[in-house]
Amino acid sequence: MKGSRRLARQAVVQALYQWQINPSSCDEIELEFLTDHERLAGANQGFFLELWRGACAHLETLDPAIAAQIPDRRWTSEISEVERAILRLAAYELRYHPETPYRVIINEAIELGKAFGAEQGHRFVNAVLDKLAQEWRGVEFMAKSQSS
Repeated sequence: MKGSRRLARQAVVQALYQWQINPSSCDEIELEFLTDHERLAGANQGFFLELWRGACAHLETLDPAIAAQIPDRRWTSEISEVERAILRLAAYELRYHPETPYRVIINEAIELGKAFGAEQGHRFVNAVLDKLAQEWRGVEFMAKSQSS
């Protein structure tokens, strides 16, 4: 059985995907997810809200940071909607949730990419998040690299 935090992350990716495809306010999408109990079945609702609200609030700073890691591709037109949603969620967690080890965040993003993304999309997600982890979690990244 999938963990409640993993299901919360999955729901955030679905919400971000929905927002990207059919833009509406973050509040409207949040309400939709909260009132449709099937969408959050088994998920940690508090964690979903924390991630969803945080990602929405920080998109203007997250998007340029992610785009900077992929200078050879256009962020809005050459990255699939699914991978973009996964990257936004994981970038938010990397930046604003230092209590969660970066390897956990990247692993969760890879699993979401395998489940919902293009055939090799999880590799792209891994590469981008690895660069962000080096930038934002330098001390943690170096400590893990030296112990490996």
